[in-house]
Amino acid sequence: MVYSDTAFPLTHYLAARYCAIVEKLCKALCGTGRYSLVYTMDDMDFPTPDVEVESITPSELKASIDAGEDVTLLDVRAQSEYEEWHIDGDSVESINIPYFEFLEDEIDEDVLAQIPDDRDVTVLCAKGGSSEFVAATLKDRGYDANQLEDGMNGWARIYERVEVSDYDGAGTLYQYQRPSSGCLGYLVVDGDEAAVIDPLRAFTDRYLTDAEELGVDLKYAIDTHIHADHISGVRALDAVGVEGVIPGASVQRGVTYADDVTLAEDGDEFEVGDATIETVSTPGHTSGMTSYLVDDSLLATGDGLFIESVARPDLEEGDDGAPEAAAQLYESLQERVLSLPDETLIGGAHFSDAAEPAADGTYTAPIGQLEEEMDALTMDEDDFVELILSDMPPRPANYEDIIPTNLGQQEADDDEAFELELGPNNCAASQESLAGD
Repeated sequence: MVYSDTAFPLTHYLAARYCAIVEKLCKALCGTGRYSLVYTMDDMDFPTPDVEVESITPSELKASIDAGEDVTLLDVRAQSEYEEWHIDGDSVESINIPYFEFLEDEIDEDVLAQIPDDRDVTVLCAKGGSSEFVAATLKDRGYDANQLEDGMNGWARIYERVEVSDYDGAGTLYQYQRPSSGCLGYLVVDGDEAAVIDPLRAFTDRYLTDAEELGVDLKYAIDTHIHADHISGVRALDAVGVEGVIPGASVQRGVTYADDVTLAEDGDEFEVGDATIETVSTPGHTSGMTSYLVDDSLLATGDGLFIESVARPDLEEGDDGAPEAAAQLYESLQERVLSLPDETLIGGAHFSDAAEPAADGTYTAPIGQLEEEMDALTMDEDDFVELILSDMPPRPANYEDIIPTNLGQQEADDDEAFELELGPNNCAASQESLAGD
């Protein structure tokens, strides 16, 4: 797309005056996390240089990162937003310079010095508006710059389905992966039936499309617990004829739609073709936390156990209730999870940047391997509780709205739900990986 001054309603003079005022305000508030509330360039129109700005799609960027290609990103969001959530990777160089630094005709040389001039630079922002402006500004100054289509919102719409090769139960098991937030889900397929575990509302249509593509009927939509980092897709799928399933224990938290879905109790089984999904109560992360054993091969642990860490225990009862929940988690792990055969795969509902995927690209690992790699799984209870309470990351963004939404106590339309869950999940108890400790 080519931009020119005549394409915008503001004249150079008025735009420059406006930008100068806004820049001073933005700089005054920079670092407080508040200036994005005052001014969001994605929603504004500004005169831009008469140059063509190329776009790359989030999927193309993801493919480059997965291939190990060198990628240079210029993230022009607020510093606070960047530090909370940004695109990373072993081959990624990520630079954060807020967009207001590029509003003046004479850009500070110290700003430009941070941007490589010998390679392609992909500019990104929240939605794609300010990244177009910055990329055009840089191209006008001789940089090889393009922009990420739809920004971090577009990145958040990437959702991949990967087959779990080491699954040896009936049928086929897939893992859904959302790289923007680390959310994981599972699709069990056998015969002409399927079930999805921990579906996301934002991808309701995707599950139905995948089922149609695979030639199966999506029979169940199953949640492991009341999630705090994303809006569940169970009710949306139930509304279109898929049987929704939630843990019976979650009703005690105030679920308003218990009469409309199936309540899973410890030991209950759900049949998908010849595959059996067994309900395994594993409280700790929440009082209703439930795992599902997929045909004795993979335990979908929700947020109870991840391949690189264990669950945080403070999202239901807060800091005061965390020690008791941590002790409950210890008991669940020792008695319900680690008691399974060593070859049983563990598949959590999330992964972090510290997680190392298996050879098949899924975030799964055998129980025996996790016991060898993660000291937390072989500690006594007191040491375990002390460890997981010692280094918890910030709670998930907007969890105080996401939880009541998932309980059915408040409403959010599709756009509001999508906005609520943007950012990292932060459902693990540790900032870094506990594997290999």
